[in-house]
Amino acid sequence: MSEQKIVDLFMANVFGKTANTSDLNQAHDGKKGHWLETQMGVKRNRNTAPDLLGYEMKDGTSSKISFGDWSADYYLFDNEEIFPNNENLKRVQRRDKFFLPVFGKANEKKQGRFSWSGEPIPKINEYSTHGTILTVDQDNNILITYSFMNDTRENKHSIVPTDLQIENLILAEWYASTMQKKVDDKFNQKGWFVCKKDKKTHVYNQIGFGNPISFEQWISMVKTGDIFFDSGMYQGNNRPYSQWRANNTTIDKLLVRSYP
Repeated sequence: MSEQKIVDLFMANVFGKTANTSDLNQAHDGKKGHWLETQMGVKRNRNTAPDLLGYEMKDGTSSKISFGDWSADYYLFDNEEIFPNNENLKRVQRRDKFFLPVFGKANEKKQGRFSWSGEPIPKINEYSTHGTILTVDQDNNILITYSFMNDTRENKHSIVPTDLQIENLILAEWYASTMQKKVDDKFNQKGWFVCKKDKKTHVYNQIGFGNPISFEQWISMVKTGDIFFDSGMYQGNNRPYSQWRANNTTIDKLLVRSYP
């Protein structure tokens, strides 16, 4: 039984231990996750299959769990009708020059570097201070749209180009067909599990299993806000950092079996 094999691996190699990252790159944020993967025999890869024996593995190291770093199928900065590429700029250069200064927020601690994260990122059916809202349409596509009317920034008239001072401007869209494949490939096979720690000692003390998650279940949790978009896009970095996450309180409700 695959689940029992995973439990045995956890009890033999992880239970009662803390992550030893002394021989890993200390500058890398994912070093503790790498330690867990090694202990559980998970080989790092970029494929869409579950991590181990048909189950997706999650590390309960923080207050949130990530379902995946899943970029949108469409971004406004790729639309050359809106941003003509007269300067022959690369995709990331167009994003950094035209999109982030308008819809992002400057970080004064980073020499005014613009990012599309934090305050500009909306919750489901709720406008952000930057006039953006996240919705799910009748076909289960996920959209982030911009409304100039709901943009509360005092200097929005000088920030937003005149031709973008409109309503229902699509900034990003995740197609239902794309997201269904991502969710089903990773979470709708045999199931998933999370390796949990004691909050004070950081010692791994439990492994919990959840049933397979279908796209229909996943998108319904996006609609309720239990799963949310957590963007980390910023100038100068090619990666969009488009995480879809849930709080541990949500994840705990989905667990059906725990050991020991």
